[in-house]
Order: sequence, then structure tokens, then C-alpha cells
Amino acid sequence: MRIPAHSVCTAIRDDIVSGVHERGSRLTEELLARRYGVSRVPVREALRTLEAEGFVVTRRHAGACVAEPTEQEAADLLEMRMLLEPLGASRAAQRRTEAHLKVLRGLVRLGQERARRGNSEDLRSLGGWFHETLAQASGSPALTSMLTQLRHKIAWMYAVDAPANPVESWAEHGAIVDAVARGDGERARALTALHTERSTAAHRLRFRGAGDRPDRVRNSQHPVNMPSLRH
Repeated sequence: MRIPAHSVCTAIRDDIVSGVHERGSRLTEELLARRYGVSRVPVREALRTLEAEGFVVTRRHAGACVAEPTEQEAADLLEMRMLLEPLGASRAAQRRTEAHLKVLRGLVRLGQERARRGNSEDLRSLGGWFHETLAQASGSPALTSMLTQLRHKIAWMYAVDAPANPVESWAEHGAIVDAVARGDGERARALTALHTERSTAAHRLRFRGAGDRPDRVRNSQHPVNMPSLRH
């Protein structure tokens, strides 16, 4: 059965983010098609999409390669996130549905419970789901798409330290949801801006300078049909 191109794109993107395909390494259609068990057509389409997103570049005499963003480009992503996430929260206060609120409140309850237990791995996943749902609640597909792409790229370029006080961090999530539920866009924006600024300090760049360009590919642990990574 032919795997849809968007599934191949997700698989390649996830493997780039997790370091399976390393920065600067070549991405040949033939090897990728064999790796993911598809024809070269969806691989070619996926590479075009990933190039538009900034994960892949086409080099003369080398073809498609994993991009090697600079430190400034990485820093710009964090600044963009600090601008867009508060905007998304403000829009969510105006456009959220009861279904969005139910999911957000459920995530906050789980996050607060896990924070008290000190389960950092669960908290990382829950935090990703929280911010993804908050973006979806903005009612803007374009903004949601931009924030999703930002999260993928930031996860690729940065390692994130666990919050020094996860209970306080999830209390901030709860306050944001309360503001969204009341329809208070300005407060939702301000709380999210403060939360994003604090979390930005926990990001550590994974690379320095251009680095090497190895062609080595490690074994992937992300099946093609698995959902995309959340951060």
C-alpha cells in the first residue's frame, strides 16, 4: 500500500529533529524510499515540503541535504516563538470552544499531578500537547501551522532543561487557561508572554558553528505512521 506523502514527510522530519539524519548529511531519494518502504515520488514531495520549511537545503553537486542553521537563525526562532505564542493565547481567549477548554483543563490537571510526582518525561509530552492545543484554540490554521513548525525547529536546534520548579510552571499553564476561559485576551497574552520568556532561558543550543557534515545515519526509532514529535 502506498504511504501518503505527508506521512513520509512527518517521518523524515521527525528523524531530522531527533538526529537520525544529522545536520549536513545527504538525503538521497533512493535511500530514503528504501528506508521508509515507499516509492521515490512521495519522498521527492516530502523533500520539497521540508525544504520550504527550512529543514532541508539543495546543494549543487550534492542534492538534498539536512540544513545547517546558524546560531543567529536558531535565536530568531525563539524570538518568533515569544511573539507568536502570546498572540495565539490572546486569539484563543476570543475563539476557543468548550472542547478546547475541556482538553486544556484536563492537561493542566495531569501536568500538576505529574509535577508533584516529579515525572519529567511525562511533563515534557504534556507541555507539548498543552501548547499545541492552545494554538489550535486560536481558531487560526495559519498561526497554528506556524507555531507547530516553530516547535519542531526549536526541538531540532535546542535541548531544553526541565523547569527548576515544575509545579510553578504548571500553575502558570493553569492561569493561562483561566484567562482563556474568561475571554480575557490581554491577560492571556501577558501570562503567556511571561511563561514563554521564562521557558526560553531553559533552552541550550545543540550545536556551535557549522560543524562537520557526516553522512552517517543512525537507526530510527520513529515508525512512518507514528504521530509527529511534540515539544
